[in-house]
Amino acid sequence: MSVEQQNGLVEHLTRDPISAPVDEADRAIIAYVLKLTRTSERMERADVDVLRRAGFDDRSVHDVCAVAAYFAFVNRIADGLGVEMEES
Repeated sequence: MSVEQQNGLVEHLTRDPISAPVDEADRAIIAYVLKLTRTSERMERADVDVLRRAGFDDRSVHDVCAVAAYFAFVNRIADGLGVEMEES
């Protein structure tokens, strides 16, 4: 994948992750992480089962969940303290 294609994919994922042109495994991760982020109280075993059917073992499911949860946690800490992003 060229740099231009990579940039286009990142743009698409940022704008509309559900319709991004990714494989089944990535699509399963995106759906899981979006639900976990937006409506964590609605998570159920079926959400994990989708990841398993896409080829993820227990360790991988844990890692996906942990990374998404940690990212949300860190962002809420930063938001709560008024931390601003540095210019790169």
